[in-house]
Amino acid sequence: MSDFLKSFFDTKKLIKNREILGELPTSSEAYKTMFDIAWPSVVESVLVSLIQAVDTIMVGSLGSSAIAAVGITGQPKMIVMALIMSLNMGVTAVVARRRGEDDQEGANSCLKQSLIICFGIAMFMGTLGFIFAEPLLSFAGAKEDIIGMAVTYFRIIMIGNVFQSLAVTINAAQRGCGNTKIAMKSNLFANIINVIFNFFLINGIAFFPKLGTTGAAIATVLGNITAFGMAFQSITVRGRFLSIFENASWKFDKKTLKSVFAVSSSAAVEQVFMRIGFFTNTKLVADLGTTSLATYQICMNILSISFCFGDGLGMAASSLVGQSLGAKRQDLAYLYGKIGRRLAVSVGLCLSVIFIVFRSQLIMLFTNEADIIATGAIIMIITAVITPIQTTGVVTNGCLRGAGDVKYVAIASLISITILRPLSTWILCYPLNMGVIGAWIGVGIDQLSRLILSTIRYETGKWTEIKL
Repeated sequence: MSDFLKSFFDTKKLIKNREILGELPTSSEAYKTMFDIAWPSVVESVLVSLIQAVDTIMVGSLGSSAIAAVGITGQPKMIVMALIMSLNMGVTAVVARRRGEDDQEGANSCLKQSLIICFGIAMFMGTLGFIFAEPLLSFAGAKEDIIGMAVTYFRIIMIGNVFQSLAVTINAAQRGCGNTKIAMKSNLFANIINVIFNFFLINGIAFFPKLGTTGAAIATVLGNITAFGMAFQSITVRGRFLSIFENASWKFDKKTLKSVFAVSSSAAVEQVFMRIGFFTNTKLVADLGTTSLATYQICMNILSISFCFGDGLGMAASSLVGQSLGAKRQDLAYLYGKIGRRLAVSVGLCLSVIFIVFRSQLIMLFTNEADIIATGAIIMIITAVITPIQTTGVVTNGCLRGAGDVKYVAIASLISITILRPLSTWILCYPLNMGVIGAWIGVGIDQLSRLILSTIRYETGKWTEIKL
């Protein structure tokens, strides 16, 4: 077994001799480089996910309607954030290339121009989300018993949309430079603020009013403001590679915008495909009833934790791939991608064991309703199978995005998320009458197809030839 593990992780076996362009790091050096960037990214990603999960857990005492009301706002919120997320993929890819080229002015031009674009998008989308909250959530599947709570919660978090958007754009630029600890710290304190004010505002502790789901929304906004303040402070320090005080113009220039939009435009298409698929899936589950929707949202919150581990490794791989390609070292880009994939499989398998052993206890963190716990425990077994598939797929797509190969990722998302996921969910939930468990099998079909498609592309090596 030890020989197998040594062979599995040995960097000498990850790249062919004819592909080597220069001196390669040793196994210990390569894994340390990946780990140093990855662990703050993993923590950051988990913390971002926990904001929604913590709200869901802490309103759990209010009943399944409150859980469903908070949970159903997830996909509409992601729709509002879709353009920002697309922009940030371009920001990370371009800043990583400029870092590899040691072009500080180019990196800061990208940062400054992206912040202006981010602010405009966030104001526009946040306003639309606030105004059209009720029809958006109704379309998402919110029924009469939860629509009032869901609309109030959603409108309040839209107020914090600008702060959250600017924070994640700054963190995307820092991630491109490999500065993942900044994003981790800002999100850590955002979660602390969120938990503290959730505690006081949901149940009316001490002199605070009892606001229920409204209190959870207010706490989330306060956390967003905290994260923005810390992220912004990180780019106000003179002498750092990324700083708004460095010699780079705030004015838009063709070169920078072309590089960012080369990635962001395809990423925007990918986000459209993803949101259609996720939104449709949630709507299909919502039609099964409030209890099924609450069960689905609880299990999705737990699955998102495993996604976060893959996402953190994917962020690190994306940064290292971009920097390596910027330095004309395609061999290092391929190497770090392989390392990320192996770590993803390992982490995914460890999480699978936890999900199986503690499946009921994990569901009980969110609710004490017997029906939800029983069904959720079954779903957690399916989740355990999905997890290593998901983490590996997320890292592989992170490599492709870091190289700027977002167009292929968008096509894969169209096939897997927009088509296969809702179609399989509908067939399993309704004609085959499998209910929410069928929806979860549909999630697994989507994850497996994404892994297969991304792996095929990764192994061709064509992504290492893209210019930004």
